[in-house]
Amino acid sequence: MPMDFNQQIIDEFRANKGRVGGPFEGGRLILLTTVGARTGAAHTTPLGYLPDGDRLLVIASAGGSPRHPAWYHNLRANPQVTVEDGLMTYQAKAVVLEGDERERLFARAVETDPGWGAYEESSGRTLPVVALHAIHAGPPPGRFGDALITIHDVFRRELALIRREAATSGPRLAAQLRVNCLTMCQNLHVHHSHEDEHLFPGLKHRYPELTPVLDRLQAEHEVVARLLGELRTLLSAADPDPQVLLAEVNRLTSELEAHLDYEEEQLVPLLN
Repeated sequence: MPMDFNQQIIDEFRANKGRVGGPFEGGRLILLTTVGARTGAAHTTPLGYLPDGDRLLVIASAGGSPRHPAWYHNLRANPQVTVEDGLMTYQAKAVVLEGDERERLFARAVETDPGWGAYEESSGRTLPVVALHAIHAGPPPGRFGDALITIHDVFRRELALIRREAATSGPRLAAQLRVNCLTMCQNLHVHHSHEDEHLFPGLKHRYPELTPVLDRLQAEHEVVARLLGELRTLLSAADPDPQVLLAEVNRLTSELEAHLDYEEEQLVPLLN
């Protein structure tokens, strides 16, 4: 993309917590900042991404250009990069995928969006697939209550993206959409487990009067866990119906959003 267009997207992305309009509206977008291989200067590029468990995948398409993009050359020279998803900013290690793994994941991307295949064909080169592994640990910086809202907003946004992807899916469930759902399920399970095992016991010890609230939140975790289990069962089927998936995601979203709203109402003032 031209630099001035890139900068417009970057500015809009940062001003609107990752939301942009135009051709990227409703899509999966991050800002990737690399260190210039020759200059040592920071270089930020908006990129589409694909979830893949505990990592993100980006593809060095350069819009079908015959040359690899600058950000790809930069991360080959210095694989530590900065990722902005609109809600959180973190350091990551970039790993260029090769061999069968690269072929499998690129094929999965093309199944979801044939545009990747068109870019590769027009470029005359094999488009590199890069995995971004987060290397930070712990909650977002700032007050604990605000950090909790940020984490919750990540789940709200991911569910909205999955709902959109399921609603626009064809008659067959693409492998990437299946991965998106399973990644969200795992991340939500980890978050609720951390609350049940660490956050809630600490709050209950410090604020005994909060016990009924925390008991309700833990009971709601059990409901969400059941819905996540049903969603995983659906995804384990050989050929699940995307419309059935959409109904299950809508059911989970309704239950989860009510839970997150109540948790924030009750806990954020104390955590802050």
